[in-house]
Amino acid sequence: MNKNIIQYFILEDAPQGDITSLAIFGQKKEIITAQMIAKESLVVSGFSVIKNIVKLRFPKVKLSVFKKDSSIVTKGTVIAKVKGPVTDILLMERLCLNLMQRLSGVATLTHAFVTIAKPHKVSILDTRKTTPGLRTEEKKAVVDGRGENHRMSLSDQYLIKDNHIDAAGGVLEAIEQVLKHQKQYRKKPLIEVEVRDEAEFCEALLMQVDVIMLDNMKPAQIKKLVKLRNQQGKKSLLEISGNVTLKNLKKYVTLGVERISVGALTHSARAVDISMVLGR
Repeated sequence: MNKNIIQYFILEDAPQGDITSLAIFGQKKEIITAQMIAKESLVVSGFSVIKNIVKLRFPKVKLSVFKKDSSIVTKGTVIAKVKGPVTDILLMERLCLNLMQRLSGVATLTHAFVTIAKPHKVSILDTRKTTPGLRTEEKKAVVDGRGENHRMSLSDQYLIKDNHIDAAGGVLEAIEQVLKHQKQYRKKPLIEVEVRDEAEFCEALLMQVDVIMLDNMKPAQIKKLVKLRNQQGKKSLLEISGNVTLKNLKKYVTLGVERISVGALTHSARAVDISMVLGR
């Protein structure tokens, strides 16, 4: 996270400073300590961001991290301690907690998905449905939760979606244009195609794209397409996307696909409960 974003976060929360702390403590430099405590079981994520905030904006505060990012902790665990001027700690408290709670929430939800999917050798991936300005951090949180990142941006890989297909005139037409464009790149980004039915699936399979995304399909239909791919000996990876939740995940991980992408990992993760307790 760069300096400009951090400065914006501080300005957003305290445009004229923390007037309550300034009123009570003024220019006093009293040194205090505080502990960050997990109030529930969770997967830790966000310290890579907090370290930058402390370094760039609160150089007089010492941050001691006891549980690094990706750690699985239980309720009551002290995950970090801060020590520094009382006004600095009170100014940074809410910003740091907001970020830690948000990112640890993403990591915790991701880990819940991965726990169900891993025995079946199915990868759980995120999407681009992230909070503006926090994509890098939220995608790192997914990795902290043992998930995998899909493309970071529109520049990373080709993903031919329904609107591309409709505008191009069909799956084959869209793929052919992408293949022409791909020749310009020495690293040749992956080509993934989102399909809506068996006809589009067969066209994508014929073109041997890297990944075929099965969009909003029911388990029976997915199972049929997996069998078709396997019978033809094609190497395209199959990815499920759309309406997959923790409640129904078990229905999908046994179908024979390699990947499941879940937008909810970032757009619907619940902020977990982390508190900062002063004076310890």
